[in-house]
Amino acid sequence: MRLKDKVAIVTGSGRGIGEGIVLRFAEEGAKIIVNDVNELDAKNVVDKIKASGGQAVAVIGSVADRSVVQKMVDTAVKEFGTLDIIINNAGITRDVILHKMTDEQWDSVIAVNLTGVFYGIQCAARVMREKGYGKIINVSSTSALGNAGQLNYSATKAGVIGMTKTAAKELGPKNVNVNAIAPGMIWTDMMKNMPPEQIKQMDAMLPFIVPLNRKGSPQDIANLALFLASDESSFITGQIIFCDGGMKM
Repeated sequence: MRLKDKVAIVTGSGRGIGEGIVLRFAEEGAKIIVNDVNELDAKNVVDKIKASGGQAVAVIGSVADRSVVQKMVDTAVKEFGTLDIIINNAGITRDVILHKMTDEQWDSVIAVNLTGVFYGIQCAARVMREKGYGKIINVSSTSALGNAGQLNYSATKAGVIGMTKTAAKELGPKNVNVNAIAPGMIWTDMMKNMPPEQIKQMDAMLPFIVPLNRKGSPQDIANLALFLASDESSFITGQIIFCDGGMKM
């Protein structure tokens, strides 16, 4: 198993991409801290992991709260003895055209998608620096390159790229790898809940905007995250890997 006895935190892992990552990691032997703001979702994922013979603990709360992020790290160390991997995946959208965007829509996205990632990097790094080992993986987005109606979201995902590269430079000497994944169109509940007409329009455009001519799945992201979290990627750091079917190449 590629992550046997490794301890991993995955934020926003109650559903979607985060859930796909923790289930894949558990298959590969990792011990997991599952985090989500939705207690039922988080506990359901923990139950799935335990039912398949894995080990997992839920920590409920928003990554916009530093104390919640610190609790994840403390719980990892208390329950499993250490922390090897953190996936800063939690994110929200508050999409609206820029001239109509409210301060709340801006501030809430910044708090979760940018400040929450900062908390995750910083709290995990304090453990990883001491042990001389760690894998930090941040989830950015193809929207980091700009997307109409997502000024707030795009700003945070571009910010994640800058944080990733800076953290990689600072933590590299301590044998901590820091990389980011930038997903494209991933078929999650967030996308499935779009208006049917919007989904229909998106599907019609798919052959023209995604060379591989399909939407991605959480498993596509999970497989990439697994590689970056494993020792197979030990000489890779500071990289932003687009997992988007070629959409932004």
